[in-house]
Amino acid sequence: MPIKTTSELRLGLAAMPWSIFNRPSLQLGALKSYVERNDDARADTFHIYLPVAAAIGIDWYSRIARSGWAGEALFAPLLFPEMKDPAGNLFYESLADENAPLPDFEEMVGRIEESCTAWLSATDLGKYRLFGFSVCFFQLLPSLYLARRIKKTWPDLPIVFGGSSCSGAVGLSLFNHFPEIDYLVDGEGEEALTRLCRFIAGDVDSLPANVRSRQPSAHKVISKDISTEKVILGDLPYPDYAPYFEEMSRLFPRLPFIPTLPVEFSRGCWWNKCTFCNLNLQWQNYRLKQGERMVEEILHLARTHESLRFTFADNALPPHEADLFFDRIAAAGLDLDFFAEIRAITEPKRLRLYRRGGLRTVQVGIEALSSSLLKKMAKGTTVMDSIAALKMCSESAILLEGNLITEFPTTTEEEIAETLINLEYVFPFSPLQAAIFFLGYGSPVHNRAGQFSIRAILPHAKNRKLLPKDLLQSMTMLMHDYRGDRRYQHRLWQPVTEKIKVWQEFHRQRKKNQPHPLHYMDGRTFLIIRQERRTGAPLLHRLRGLSRKIYLFCGEPRKSEEILQAFPAVTAPALAKFLADMSTKLLMFLENDRVLSLAVRHDREV
Repeated sequence: MPIKTTSELRLGLAAMPWSIFNRPSLQLGALKSYVERNDDARADTFHIYLPVAAAIGIDWYSRIARSGWAGEALFAPLLFPEMKDPAGNLFYESLADENAPLPDFEEMVGRIEESCTAWLSATDLGKYRLFGFSVCFFQLLPSLYLARRIKKTWPDLPIVFGGSSCSGAVGLSLFNHFPEIDYLVDGEGEEALTRLCRFIAGDVDSLPANVRSRQPSAHKVISKDISTEKVILGDLPYPDYAPYFEEMSRLFPRLPFIPTLPVEFSRGCWWNKCTFCNLNLQWQNYRLKQGERMVEEILHLARTHESLRFTFADNALPPHEADLFFDRIAAAGLDLDFFAEIRAITEPKRLRLYRRGGLRTVQVGIEALSSSLLKKMAKGTTVMDSIAALKMCSESAILLEGNLITEFPTTTEEEIAETLINLEYVFPFSPLQAAIFFLGYGSPVHNRAGQFSIRAILPHAKNRKLLPKDLLQSMTMLMHDYRGDRRYQHRLWQPVTEKIKVWQEFHRQRKKNQPHPLHYMDGRTFLIIRQERRTGAPLLHRLRGLSRKIYLFCGEPRKSEEILQAFPAVTAPALAKFLADMSTKLLMFLENDRVLSLAVRHDREV
């Protein structure tokens, strides 16, 4: 069918499952605002995960989206019918751990296909000169499927892919294997998409280097390539989420919830050294918005959409600008609720400021509870930093979520032993999740595989159940398996995995209104610490005089030298004996010359 031409280029942008159901796509909102700011194009955005959620039910959608792999499995037979049986097995395997009834795989596939067909029938694709897909984690097969369906009816409609799953060799491989993709943006999207719109409209005769094209003549040698110029985040327009709210109200008119809005404080990672990480392949450098600019954006979005919940998409908040931001937000007097990923923060004052500004949930990059393992991961943090973050967040009424990476290659028995010991100290705090190490393409471990006892890099076992063998062997994917010390690591880490389950179960069985498992009450001249145990009655400890003062002084990490300077009446041997006793009782944590009191104040006000 011929494509309808207009004087104004019209662009369609889609976000496929398995985006989180109760939030709009940050990528679509940002791109729409940017291309429309200078009238380069008119962009219509489609959150296609919403009609899919309506088709299969929001409860099932949310459960499948949390799994990730189960969602890709549902689209595999729609792209590759021969993969129906292995994809079905992966679907059930991915959801089996939740101890809940499982839906019928084929029925789910059928509902999704019907939903996509209905969307295609209801959408006039003929008015678009370009149609784009934002492709991030677990959106690859859904995006390829709908792109293929579009091409069958509108073969002359150019399709562009972009997003975190389209960078570098991974993006090139995707482009080379799927002819449905006419253009592919490798890296940052705003200027690249704008230039692509101008190219298709005939206003420019070449594309930037970070846009792949099936037209060999689309790239010319130019003196200034915009693909090397990174946008200034503070100059970006606010994301436009109006289409999401319109789709939501149309599809779910009676659903009693208010969406969470994603926002972006920075791009890239200011640390960017972790050996396991490949999250920043699409960013060339680290950039951030000023705190005042971020405040303005939040207040604008809150007023526009009458929403108070926000999630930062950053890999880690920029510390100093975040200080200013939360201070200004606290002064604004709104009851805001933020989620953010942060590095381990050990200063109580900073976390209390963030909490007053609305930071209620954080994901902290803890990853390991062994000092030497943290060095292998190049985390730049210590076990003390991680345990202090757990304690400080608990004391500041901030919910901490995080992972312990298990089965990390080259882990030693000594590192496992250290991890098991340190797990005893963190039992009173919010439990972490065990996350089995995976080999991410482009990560330092992948790039320096030999240093981590990796002898061969293989297709990921779960991708083998999604892609035909010929594709699997020739494509470059984001996730891989490897041949090295995997079986040894699996056996080695079993005690840690089991202990994490015990930790999680301990907190799962506690009633929500119970006091903190390890808390103190201050009597001014004495201190009473209540310590819950996994079995048996709680223990009560009373500290008097200097013991009380030292314990309170170590409410944040302190060096022994600091303690001796603060309390000159205490001798070094006496202090060492006291700290060792407190550590043996799991009331204080010691690492090298640093010490931290673990009990939090009972019903502490933030």
